[in-house]
Amino acid sequence: MDGERVENVSREEAVGAVLVPAALAKAVAGRAWFRDRVGESGCEVYRLARPGVPDLYLKMAGDATLGDLVDEMVRLRWLRGRVPVPRLHGFGLSADSGWMLSERLPGRTAYQLLDADPAAAPALAASLARFLRRLHAIPAEQCPFNADHALRLAAARERMEAGLVDETEFDACRLGRSARQVWDEMLAALPAQFDRVVTHGDFSLDNLLVVDGAVTGCIDLGRVGVADRWQDLAILWNSLAEFGEAAAEAMLDAYGIPLDPAKLDFHLRLDEFF
Repeated sequence: MDGERVENVSREEAVGAVLVPAALAKAVAGRAWFRDRVGESGCEVYRLARPGVPDLYLKMAGDATLGDLVDEMVRLRWLRGRVPVPRLHGFGLSADSGWMLSERLPGRTAYQLLDADPAAAPALAASLARFLRRLHAIPAEQCPFNADHALRLAAARERMEAGLVDETEFDACRLGRSARQVWDEMLAALPAQFDRVVTHGDFSLDNLLVVDGAVTGCIDLGRVGVADRWQDLAILWNSLAEFGEAAAEAMLDAYGIPLDPAKLDFHLRLDEFF
């Protein structure tokens, strides 16, 4: 959940309290409200602060994103106790709106840490990989959520045909191509086999919290489900590549897997559609 990032004054602005359902009113009473202006994924996200107690985060969805918020809530509940994720403090739902209240995880995002100290990238990359291996070790047969390539391809095609793919946001190696061109290239190089593990779905540096080099938990859980492990490995590899080849290589070494160029390319192309 993007709104659960740690405080950064350049990303936030103080705002007045927002009306919430009665069931959540007591939990948010007396708190200062700060609107998160970065990476809200269509939802409104607020950090709620009060001296002497931990911050909370409130994510609010309208009609268009209500299903996404419900998806995230049920996955958060399922993951709790399996890997570190935020504790859910409350959830409200109406016909066209939703509210999810959760705790703030300790630490800073992996991206914030590497942005401040790029030289730490290889060591931190290894820590992130060990956490990812822990997530992938959850028995896939216990996971009730599907996120495999077939499902994502269907969703990607729907977004492409609806004109929802932002071609200006493609990675540098694909800038200038149309969504249709990327789609055709992706299908032409479809890997022959996919494995099945419990994946995060958007295992990027902004979605991992770290304290003293150890991952304290992951956020933004709406895409969790059973899929090919390279769904996560590709996104993390791409995120780390910004900080040098050694970081991406350290991640794969710590995870214990060689680079699979075909899988890497497929999943990075598929991610362009979301």
